[in-house]
Amino acid sequence: MDRRTPLAAGSGLLAVVAGVSAALGAPAAVGLVAALAGAMAAVLAVGALTQARASERRAVAAETQIDGLRGELHVADQGRRDAEARLEWRTQLTAVRRATEDDHLTDATTGLLAEGWFVVALESRLAGARRNLRPVAVVVLDVVVGLSGGRPAPADPRRVAAAVTATIREADDAFRLRDGVFALLLDDTTDTGAMWTAERVRDAIAGVEPDAVLWAGVACYPAHGLTTDEVLDRADTALDAAREWRQHRIEVATSVES
Repeated sequence: MDRRTPLAAGSGLLAVVAGVSAALGAPAAVGLVAALAGAMAAVLAVGALTQARASERRAVAAETQIDGLRGELHVADQGRRDAEARLEWRTQLTAVRRATEDDHLTDATTGLLAEGWFVVALESRLAGARRNLRPVAVVVLDVVVGLSGGRPAPADPRRVAAAVTATIREADDAFRLRDGVFALLLDDTTDTGAMWTAERVRDAIAGVEPDAVLWAGVACYPAHGLTTDEVLDRADTALDAAREWRQHRIEVATSVES
């Protein structure tokens, strides 16, 4: 196999042509030279095409390797952010426990998280949402019975808690606040998703408390507020609007621009 470059091979062909021209004479040599010149051009073209294709394959392989490295860097960076979020969560939880030694983190009646942990948990979720550009939803629930008879009273908190915990995802949190209102903290959830969650909770409660009426206020970061206070304030305002109805009602907060 001839391992010479196309240019070296062409030079060899020219030497052969020169020898043939001397033997055959000028007229025959002209035709032979033209034919061999075309063959030499074809050889050079094929060599250039082969080199170009080899360069293209090397470029594709290099780009694939770069994409792989980018993917590994993204995974590593996401892992670092998740680790920071977990560390922040644990740090805040420790701070709450030390600051509220006589305030339980869970509600004794329902087993849900208590109000003392609600604001801290929301602040932690919002901090993670700002880093990862994801929404966070808050749903405040008020469930009463006896409204049809004109003597409304809070529904059995244990039944409400059971319906809530059976409905929400493992990544979500549920709280019972001091005034008997319940709160849901839904990660990576828009107001539409929060409404669906509230509706599923309503249906679950209706299965165990047919006379119960659920009022709910929904607010989301960043659509309805950029800080903890703004989100909570708009969720409470939406709940007050829902309470004006004498039937099941879910109200969504107004946007930041409103």
